[in-house]
This record gives sequence, structure tokens and C-alpha cells, in this order.
Amino acid sequence: MSVQVVAAKMAEVELKDVPTGKDLSAGSPMSPTSEDKSLPKIESFAAGSSAAASLTVESSAKAGDSSPGLLTPNAAKLPQASAMKRTDPQQNGGEAFVNRDGTVAEAPRMKKIQFAEQKQEFNKRPSKIGRRSLSRSISQSSTDSYSSAASYTDSSDDETSPRDKQQKNSKGNGDFCIKNIKQADFGRREIEIAEQEMPALMALRKRAQGEKPLAGAKVVGCTHITAQTAVLMETLSALGAQCRWAACNIYSTQNEVAAALAEGGFSVFAWKGESEDDFWWCIDRCVNVEGWQPNMILDDGGDLTHWIYKKYPSMFKKIKGIVEESVTGVHRLYQLSKAGKLCVPAMNVNDSVTKQKFDNLYCCRESILDGYKRTTDVMFGGKQVVVCGYGEVGKGCCAALKAMGSIVYVTEIDPICALQACMDGFRLVKLNEVIRQVDIVITCTGNKNVVVREHLDRMKNGCIVCNMGHSNTEIDVASLRTPELTWERVRSQVDHVIWPDGKRIVLLAEGRLLNLSCSTVPTFVLSITATTQALALIELYNAPEGRYKQDVYLLPKKMDEYVASLHLPTFDAHLTELTDEQAKYLGLNKNGPFKPNYYRYADVPFNPCLLHHDFIL
Repeated sequence: MSVQVVAAKMAEVELKDVPTGKDLSAGSPMSPTSEDKSLPKIESFAAGSSAAASLTVESSAKAGDSSPGLLTPNAAKLPQASAMKRTDPQQNGGEAFVNRDGTVAEAPRMKKIQFAEQKQEFNKRPSKIGRRSLSRSISQSSTDSYSSAASYTDSSDDETSPRDKQQKNSKGNGDFCIKNIKQADFGRREIEIAEQEMPALMALRKRAQGEKPLAGAKVVGCTHITAQTAVLMETLSALGAQCRWAACNIYSTQNEVAAALAEGGFSVFAWKGESEDDFWWCIDRCVNVEGWQPNMILDDGGDLTHWIYKKYPSMFKKIKGIVEESVTGVHRLYQLSKAGKLCVPAMNVNDSVTKQKFDNLYCCRESILDGYKRTTDVMFGGKQVVVCGYGEVGKGCCAALKAMGSIVYVTEIDPICALQACMDGFRLVKLNEVIRQVDIVITCTGNKNVVVREHLDRMKNGCIVCNMGHSNTEIDVASLRTPELTWERVRSQVDHVIWPDGKRIVLLAEGRLLNLSCSTVPTFVLSITATTQALALIELYNAPEGRYKQDVYLLPKKMDEYVASLHLPTFDAHLTELTDEQAKYLGLNKNGPFKPNYYRYADVPFNPCLLHHDFIL
């Protein structure tokens, strides 16, 4: 057999099942002009990593085996390099293969390949045109109404406000208001995962469950509704407390976790994407309920405390104490105390060592990059970043950004923190000096109007602006709500604010807390804070009358040390014990506390090597 015949036979075998150009009809699932106008219906899950996983699994399931490349094994093969395809107009469009020596081998015509089932499944996927239309509709919605709730993950069924829904859990209880009670199973899995990374709370639950130190406590809470908070709430319940809960941030609620709590019998009023009116309505539903009077407050930001003072001041007659964990909320408490209006004892958890040196520092160090990557896909290497504030949050943010190769500037009002920034290798500047050149602006001061309209007007095109402080007052977002500026929603929690000349800035979470609004936070470090909160509640609730006056207190150092000790077994860490002689020499009790109240714990040196894989998404 000649070489030409062999080559021709091979070409026929390899391409016998490949459809011709005519076979790719306009209605075929492989047609490049096939236009699909249908959009998948996607359930909206939490803003954490579990939401992305749910979305991926669901999309894959719907797509099935209907990808455009779905062919038979033979059809997937390409012709060998020894043959070149051509179309001969003399043969009415028939196809042939020209070998290297010039001989021609004609390929046989094939029947059309029909994919009836695959075509039906394929058409369920959104086309590029459909996705662009969705983007335009969301952008237009955001421009028209400045809606906070616009999101790719919202489905048509979820457009109804939870306030207008009548939902009950499996036991018939309806004393809650959440997005969707059917998501409870997903939320329960999230809570179970969080429990594994919260050893101190689980140990506290095990040790104190028999004693019930919170028996009779009626705790009304206003915090972020996440899997970590759920572990705290269930721990308080195991210790004897009754709980009613609202969210302290309109974006940070994990909807499936709220559903799991509601299914478990907790009165939860929160969902992701609340309006401002929804936010205060949820707080009021927690407080104003017939036959239930709170006697403890657990607050994050001071909004719950503020609402009770404003609407139900008589409730403070039965409230034993307030536990507050944020800079903003603590500042409000000190203002009330200074004005003589604080009528119950309050525990300042934010300034406890276990909150400042762990949650504020380590949590922000790990979550700042996560929030940016999820929302903007930005590369940090070489970017110029200005961080406003060099407290514990600012220190964590700066360390992470520096490790990624960013050029970091710092603004500060405190000369001690400013000197720390300089000694850590950051350039101390005024915001006005660098605002025109920086690529990213981050606020973490706890103050108000740190970034104002004048700064926003002078920012370069494409500058990314976000807030890492608790309150949304640091960036003057209200000044951007003017007719001459156009708001365009490009992703969930990502807005482009466009100036008349075409310049645009990227605003994340509308100036609210970035990490809990746009990403997730490390569970283990939240275990430290949550355990501190639980102990503060136990201390205030069980304190004999007269121990605490109507003032703001720090958590006793002995409790800080106890919280830290509960976390050490996770690392298989072993404490050294003082000998009697050593304890006497230092003037200490062998069991602590080991530092005086005025001791300032040094910041732990940051090792950039720790970041080499932690933030790959």
C-alpha cells in the first residue's frame, strides 16, 4: 500500500465522526451564534467562603454534561499533522484533506449529531449577553435607588423583604425574621465547622454547663451574625441564658447561619443586605417584645445600647450590665459615663488584651487581603496604599500589605503610634500629601470624616476606597450621593462612583466594615474575643451588688489570662510554672495574674513568610 493511500485512510478514520460546518446549525448546542436568554435561578447564601462553594456546586450541577465540547471520543480527536483540510468549491462545499505530497483524500459526509437533552440543559446557562444585561440592570438599580442589597446572588424569589414573609421553623415557632428558614441545614454545617476552631468556647461550655452561671439571664445582642457568633450564642444558651439577637452591620449576616439559629429556637432578626430602616426595625423587634425583658446587653458598636436609651430608657432599671467590644461602642459608653447618663455598669471588652492584641491585630492582618481579593481581584505588589490610623487594626493591615510588596503610607494623630509606624518602616504622611497618587485608601481609626469629599475628588482614576473600622462614618459616603455623580454596581458590595469627566473610584461595602462585609474572618481568633465576651457577661451578671458602679470597666487581667490559657492546648503548648522562690522574688502569685494592670503588651513581630500561601483564593 502506498504512503498516499495510508495517509488518506488515517485521515478518514480520525475524522469520520467530526460534524462539518453545515452540521453546526443555528439551533445546535455547538452553534457559536446560539443565543441563550434564560438565566439560572441562584439561591443567595452567606458572604463567606461557604457561599462561593455553594454557588460553584450549584452552577456545575445545572450545567451537567452540556458543555460545547461534549463530543464522542473519536470526534474529540484532531487530524494528524500530516494532513491539511480544504474546501473545494467545485464539489459543492465538499471537504477534503491535502497530504504533504499533494495527493487529495476526500472525507466522507457525516450525519448531523443531535443532542436533544444536552441542548435543553445547555440553554439553561446564561449567555454573555444575559450576563451583561444582568450587570446593567443591577448597575441601573444601584444608580437609581442607591440600594444596598443589589447582588448577583439575589434571585427573583428573594426580592420579597423578609419582613413581609411568614416563616416558621420545624417546631412551629415564628419569633424570628431572616432571609430563608430552608437554609438551616447549610447553616448548621457552618456552625459545626466553626466549633472545631473555637476550642475555648467549647471548653467553657463543657466546664460551666452543669453550673449554669447564666441561669435567668436574658441577653439581648447586636453583633455580626456569623457562624462564630452562633457558637457564642449557643454557648450562652448552654450556660442558662435566653437570647434575642440582631445584626450590627447590614452586610455581615450569613443568611444560612441565621436560619440555623432560628431553626434552633433563637429569636434572630437579621439578613444580609438590610436597609437602614430594616436595621433599626430588627433591633426594635429584639427589644420590644411582650412578656420578655432583657437584663443583659451584648453590643458591638453601641447601636443597641443607643436604641434602648432613646426608645426604652425604663428598661435599664432591670438591666445588670452592658458588654461592648468595639472602639465606636466603647467611645459612646465613655461619653455617657462622662455626662452622668450611664446608669448601669459596662465592660469594655475592646481594650482587653485578648481583644486588642489578637482580634484587632491578627484578624485584620489576615482578612484585609481576603476582602480586597474577593471584591476587586487587585494585585498588591507595587501598589501605593495609604492606611489611616496605626492602632492594632492599622498595624495588622500595614503588615499584610507590606508583606505583599505594597508601598505603604500611614496617617496618624498619636505621636506614639506614629513613631511605631516609622520604626516599622512606614512613611508617616498627611492624607492630602499622597491622595493624588495612591492606588488604595484604607481607614481604620474609629473616627468620622477621615476621608471627605475633597479627598475623594482628588483621588486618581481607579482608586479603591474601603473602611476597616467598625462604623461607616470614616468615609463621607453621603457626600457622594449627588446628582452629578453616577453610581454603578459592578459586583456585590462593589460600586464604581463615576465623576462627570469619566474618573471613577471603587468603593467597597459602601464604606462599611470591609472584612465582615466582603469576606470572612479567621474563626480561631474570634474564639478569643467570643470567650472574653462570655466571661464578661458571666462576671457582670453574677457580681454582687456594689462591686461595679455605673461606670466603664476593663476585664480583670486574671480573666484575660484565663482566656489565653484555654487556647494554648490547640498548639500543644506547655506553660512554665514558677517555683515558690521565683514567685516570691517577683512578688507574684504562682497562678497569676502575671502582669500589673499598667503593663502594655508588646506587639508580636510579623513574619512576612507566613503570608506566602494564606491568601490564595
